[in-house]
Amino acid sequence: MALRFLVVEGNTRGARQAHKAAYGQMLSESYAQVIHAIARDAVCDIAFPTDEGANLPDRAGLASYDGIVLTGSHLNIYDRTPEILRQIDLMRAIYASGTPSFGSCWGLQVAAVAADGDVRKNPLGREVGFARRLRPTEEGRGHPMLAGRPEVYDAPAIHLDMVTALPDDATVIATNPVSAVQAAEIRRDGGLFWGVQYHPEFGLTELATILRQRTDLLIREGFCRTPEEVASYADDLTVLDRDPSRFDLAWRHGVDAEVLDPACRTREIRNFIERRVQAEKSARGRA
Repeated sequence: MALRFLVVEGNTRGARQAHKAAYGQMLSESYAQVIHAIARDAVCDIAFPTDEGANLPDRAGLASYDGIVLTGSHLNIYDRTPEILRQIDLMRAIYASGTPSFGSCWGLQVAAVAADGDVRKNPLGREVGFARRLRPTEEGRGHPMLAGRPEVYDAPAIHLDMVTALPDDATVIATNPVSAVQAAEIRRDGGLFWGVQYHPEFGLTELATILRQRTDLLIREGFCRTPEEVASYADDLTVLDRDPSRFDLAWRHGVDAEVLDPACRTREIRNFIERRVQAEKSARGRA
């Protein structure tokens, strides 16, 4: 029987439309594509909790899914706007449903806040392009979410905010010098969430698209000096995505198979599907 997923898009309507205009898909659609590449017969529904009046599943509806995935977002969770509060409420219902859940970047932040953790701006500034020197914590070594990851690895990333206080029943799984919480497991109300601050779902072309959309921000924050520098960097990533054998570009940008090989880059999502969603499908009486 095919696995059923709910992909929860964290962006507002305008941001979704802008990303689709630039990349051809919304974040939720490209995330669903990654899920399909891992579980080819999977069925993915998409929810838009930022939209007022959106028809969101209740606890029973959430429990009918085999897995739930939360995307990234342009929002800042400490703003607590109605669009954000709806997502926090939905995450609390996801915990209560007991359905296996996973999230990237904003997804991790929503899961932390929904379980009474906290998220703030990173005093070290934005992490852009790649999260470097990611390492499993002592508790993270041997954790199934990071199965197959080396002792040190990089991953696509772009975020300013970070989890600054974890809920009581949570474990930091990976860290790096920029953000103490780069991956975590959170338990709440009978539910179990796995999440990462980086973006294992991003191919380099999608990452390049996001960077191009943030040209002014990258210049303002000192990552690049001119629009041409942003464009050149994004162009390199796009070429490297199409041709991972370009050793010159891989060397220039300091990336290896953990970023270039989709099976390696999406390892956490793959582990979530194989080790939690598929494994718990039988346990929940759905085989």
